[in-house]
Amino acid sequence: MTKDYLFEIGTEEMPAHVVTKSVNQLAERTKKFLKENGLSFSNIKTFSTPRRLTILVEDLAEKQADIDEVKKGPAKKIALDENGNWTKAAQGFARGQGMTTDDLYFEELKGTEYAYLHLQKEGKKATEILLGMSDIIKAMTFPTKMRWGSFDFEFVRPIHWLVSLYGTEVVPVKILNITAGRKTEGHRFLGDSVVLANADDYEEALKDQFVIADAKERKALISKQIEDLVNKNNWKIKEDPSLLEEVTNLVEYPTVFAGSFDKKYLNIPDEVLITSMKDNQRYFEVYDESGKLLNHFISIRNGNKDFLANVISGNEKVLVARLDDAQFFYDEDRKYPLSHFVEKMKDVSFHDKIGSMAEKMLRVKLIGNYLAKRWNLDQQVVEDFDRASELYKFDLVTQMVGEFAELQGVMGMHYARLAGENDQVADAIKEHYMPTTAEGDLPATTVGALLSVADKLDTIITFFGAGMIPSSSNDPYALRRYAYGIVRILLDKGWSLPFNTALPEVVAVINGQTPAKLPKSDEQDEQIALFIRDRIKQYLQKNKYQYDVIDAVLSSSQQDPSQILAAAKVLQMHHDDEAFKPVVESLVRINNILAKAKFVAQAAVQADLFEDNSEKELYLAMQNLADETDLSSLYDGFVQLQPVIDRYFDTNMIMADNEAVKANRLTQLQDISKLAERLGDLSKLVIK
Repeated sequence: MTKDYLFEIGTEEMPAHVVTKSVNQLAERTKKFLKENGLSFSNIKTFSTPRRLTILVEDLAEKQADIDEVKKGPAKKIALDENGNWTKAAQGFARGQGMTTDDLYFEELKGTEYAYLHLQKEGKKATEILLGMSDIIKAMTFPTKMRWGSFDFEFVRPIHWLVSLYGTEVVPVKILNITAGRKTEGHRFLGDSVVLANADDYEEALKDQFVIADAKERKALISKQIEDLVNKNNWKIKEDPSLLEEVTNLVEYPTVFAGSFDKKYLNIPDEVLITSMKDNQRYFEVYDESGKLLNHFISIRNGNKDFLANVISGNEKVLVARLDDAQFFYDEDRKYPLSHFVEKMKDVSFHDKIGSMAEKMLRVKLIGNYLAKRWNLDQQVVEDFDRASELYKFDLVTQMVGEFAELQGVMGMHYARLAGENDQVADAIKEHYMPTTAEGDLPATTVGALLSVADKLDTIITFFGAGMIPSSSNDPYALRRYAYGIVRILLDKGWSLPFNTALPEVVAVINGQTPAKLPKSDEQDEQIALFIRDRIKQYLQKNKYQYDVIDAVLSSSQQDPSQILAAAKVLQMHHDDEAFKPVVESLVRINNILAKAKFVAQAAVQADLFEDNSEKELYLAMQNLADETDLSSLYDGFVQLQPVIDRYFDTNMIMADNEAVKANRLTQLQDISKLAERLGDLSKLVIK
């Protein structure tokens, strides 16, 4: 027989961002706990609001299954010593089953006597086992925790009540001075306490007390109310799943409403208005049919429609206060030329171990010019980059960014346009921060991409140089995200940048033209190259490349992300082709021979030392392949070369007695090996 089990943790209001994760954690820990204790169930349903984390375990068994089985132990000659005493093996076997050696007996099996135990154990009742739910509460983890009263115990917020019902029966789980019962709490202002007769009464009983306990139902209700409101007013809103998730976890009984603000504030850049509404107040911004921002907003009240006009008025007043501040900052910033803010960058510290923001901007300009030359970018791109690099951090000292830090770059773009800078320069100021998350949008413009790579590369080089290198568990300056951003931009633009050669050149360029010398060491360059190489691996894993392909392309000496990706694409594409196995085997065989041979390679293969037509055939085929730059065509060339290589091995003794002939043949193989290495270390590939 089964019953449903309800377990609820009632708390003070929790931060919205932890609610969903916390109730899911409670469900997962409970699932593991029940399985470990042999209690079967069909499903675990979750409920959550800002004040409660709840699970309903459906069809939970009343007790563990009874045990009636025979366990076979060690052979008699192992279980007993020469004096007939029980050995440690026998004692351990009995102890492991929760019994003693007095319970052991012997029976013969296929001519050998073994020790046995007859286990008979009645399963524990669910109500007894479920008392262990208190341990699950104690084990839960959160980003931040609180202590309250005189207790040392920590939880995300103070716990005020517990509900623990197995069917109609209370399971008195206890935590601190709180013992679980059958009473839960309704809405803080609209509802009353509820005494539950049965675990299955929970959801409907709370609805009567203005609590929608099912977060999915609450989210759907909010979405429907918003949809009705925008349709009624011919408005548009942009989907924002994260904001919808957040407001869902801020309320227990949602009522959607609309508010307004004076149209005069629409002269402020949209991003400022949206930040004021969305990030600061958790409002949804509203647009007209053409996508133009309107002077309205949508919000969600934690309650019903009573006195809703007062709620709307209060929300409008709060927003207008924010917008008044924004208008003031916007007007004040526009009184000054950009040069006023750029001059201030000399006094802004990038990092106390590295130098000022102005020094960083100078380094970034030098790095960008080096990269632009390497990539042969248009002169106009270089000119726009130079101008952007002289400005791009200036908005950090504006009043608007001082108040709305999340608008750095965005306000720089707007102020640059107002000051007459062209769109390429203005857009680059915003785009140099991109991508702002690991998989965030990349810069759309070439100037923005160049500025972003140069800025991030400078940050990584200078922090590594100052000894602030990320550890396996700590990366306070987000250097991994910067490196991953560099990799993504390089691959998106198809820009070649072999870090083993580029990094020393970048440092040399900076040290040759700035008074602030950067630390320079081959070890540091190698550390950075490996650090970025790990981000290439992250990119390949994210894009579902096979593990052996990733190992192969990253085990080569190649340091250019674009070439590594190109090699990975080729190997992935042909991995399951019929020709793949013989091609890889031939090339790996060459590497194995070279690894064992001790020889001095010749400057070039000498045709006059050929003793067989197969040597000449391989030589001519390699001449056609040696200058191939496209890796896909190179692989196709190896497919054609594979039977030639096989004939070469069939008719020639590579380790010939004649040293000159041997060196010539090994040099031929080495030329092939060097060419194949452009595809990676092929010995890492798993071929079938």
